[in-house]
Amino acid sequence: MRRYIAQGEQAIGHEPDDVITTILGSCVAVCLRDPVIGIGGMNHILVPSVVMSDLGARGAGACAMETLINTLLKKGAQKTRLEAKVFGGASIIAGLSDVGLRNSEFVFEYLQVEGISCLSQSVGGTMARQVRFWPHSGRVKQRFVRNEDAPIVKPETVQPTNDLELL
Repeated sequence: MRRYIAQGEQAIGHEPDDVITTILGSCVAVCLRDPVIGIGGMNHILVPSVVMSDLGARGAGACAMETLINTLLKKGAQKTRLEAKVFGGASIIAGLSDVGLRNSEFVFEYLQVEGISCLSQSVGGTMARQVRFWPHSGRVKQRFVRNEDAPIVKPETVQPTNDLELL
């Protein structure tokens, strides 16, 4: 299965050919995995705290993290075995509030409070990222995307699809 997730979404997988992908600017994605049973998932965090939006609370940090963790636990993962890899949090537009930094800080604090180890991270900077995550193996590939190449997608126009392939 190849699955693209947009702002406020999440996906999980456990088959060797499952791959979850997203594109991040100031948003942050957390890849969580239980290495013992080879199941994992990725979320796409839009903002660190709840704001009124078309996405409701789904894109807010605590909701996105709790939803992903609870989904993995229901599928047999154990919280004490979860490992994280964190991506995104860029400052894409100079002079605007640094929501990317706030997103990153939220995620690292959340992981620490919940006792979840962060194995690797790639956060900050000024460039968007494409992230691909293979939940079964824990493998992650990241590619920086030049700002002029990044798609401009408003949250209300995002149409999730299962067959979108990003190169």
